[in-house]
Amino acid sequence: MQACHQFRQPTSRRSLLRTSACGFAHVSLAALAAQAAPSDAISSALPHRPGLAKRVIFLFMWGGPSHVDLFDFKPLLQQFDGREVSAEAWKHGSPPGGKILGSPFKFRRCGDSGVEISELFPQLSRHADRMCVIRSMHTDGSAHGEALLNLHTGSSTFLRPSVGAWISYGLGAESANLPGFVTISPPRGHGGVQNYGSAFLPAKHQATAIGAAEIPVAKARISNLGNDRVPRTLQRRQLDLLQSLNHSHLQSTAADPGIEGLISSYELAFRMQTSLPGLLGLEDETPATLAMYGIGDEPTDNFGRQCLLARKLSEQGVRYVQASTDYTWDHHTQNNAGLRRECARVDRPIAALLQDLEQRGLLDETLVIWGSEFGRTPTVENGDGRNHHPAAFSIWMAGGGIRGGLTWGATDDFGFHPVEQPMHMHDLHATILYALGLDHTRLTWRYAGRDFRLTDVHGNPAVDLFRSA
Repeated sequence: MQACHQFRQPTSRRSLLRTSACGFAHVSLAALAAQAAPSDAISSALPHRPGLAKRVIFLFMWGGPSHVDLFDFKPLLQQFDGREVSAEAWKHGSPPGGKILGSPFKFRRCGDSGVEISELFPQLSRHADRMCVIRSMHTDGSAHGEALLNLHTGSSTFLRPSVGAWISYGLGAESANLPGFVTISPPRGHGGVQNYGSAFLPAKHQATAIGAAEIPVAKARISNLGNDRVPRTLQRRQLDLLQSLNHSHLQSTAADPGIEGLISSYELAFRMQTSLPGLLGLEDETPATLAMYGIGDEPTDNFGRQCLLARKLSEQGVRYVQASTDYTWDHHTQNNAGLRRECARVDRPIAALLQDLEQRGLLDETLVIWGSEFGRTPTVENGDGRNHHPAAFSIWMAGGGIRGGLTWGATDDFGFHPVEQPMHMHDLHATILYALGLDHTRLTWRYAGRDFRLTDVHGNPAVDLFRSA
């Protein structure tokens, strides 16, 4: 019986590359074009207006620091320590239940502006005139997982792109050899990779992760950044073959943003093998700079390395850098001792970051944000702890056009609820995009039949926080 199958001669790699008209040069140009002007429905008018900031550094304190011990001074906490709030003292309806936990920490008015900051931040307080403290934050979700996803993606219910991914999509990277979004020591729990993923946006907009929260950053590595077993010339040939197949697929379809993003991501990953290792090291930094960040000292070494790396990445054109502590701010017990420990780890490095950016002329164009997923209750838990409190908490911003020396919003006399200029998480996200020249209502991506945005159908930017407003 005669075989009915026809067998083709195998196609050589050289023939495939030649006939597909898709050699290295073509693929590289296609990838760079996709990076600069991708066919993922992004408007050529972006940014929507001149931005006040070019980039963002987000300092994430995982676990929920107590706002009433750090940035929201409440003298009545000491007066009512150990007892419930009376109806006479509570001026906003029925008082919440539970016994008040007084704060032992002294606050003082700092800088010429008089911003009130806890004694736990002696180094940071020197930068009070650069800071805008927002005391009226509130969010949804009393569990860490919900609140982290709301903070990082704007939704705890559905899989959504992270803030950094939206910014990478909207503005792209300033450098052709570095990603637009890097996360240093990211949390593996409470949402994990969703907190820095791209969801339905092209894969090139997800973060490049350096280590994880529980790994000392000195030992952290970027997974699969290089391959010591295969020479770079052979890696390049392998990538050429793979990219030729990807590009052939593109030629046979009207559009495939997923493949376009893959092509761009592969090319960027190859270039990062030479551009990133030098940035990750500290050999090019002076001893004075290392000392300023507290590198080589305890307890500041680890977060000092993160802050310095954030400066280096931002300086080289990464649009959004996040540095994260470990899950060490969740003080259900020993709140006071825990705050002393954690603030000592981050105070000096954060102050150094602001000073370093200022000295290099980068602070005005870099929006620095300090914050967490929620705050802690003014009431006591487990004898000397505080519980989760999404109803009110504090963050601060500096640089990036922010009006320094400003306190924005207010909570009630005990720090339970915002009573002036409340700022929801959607408002915060809209404000961050505003600083970068992006209109949160117009930065959209069409998915599953509708246009999605970071703020869903909510949010208003607090434009009065900025100097030019």
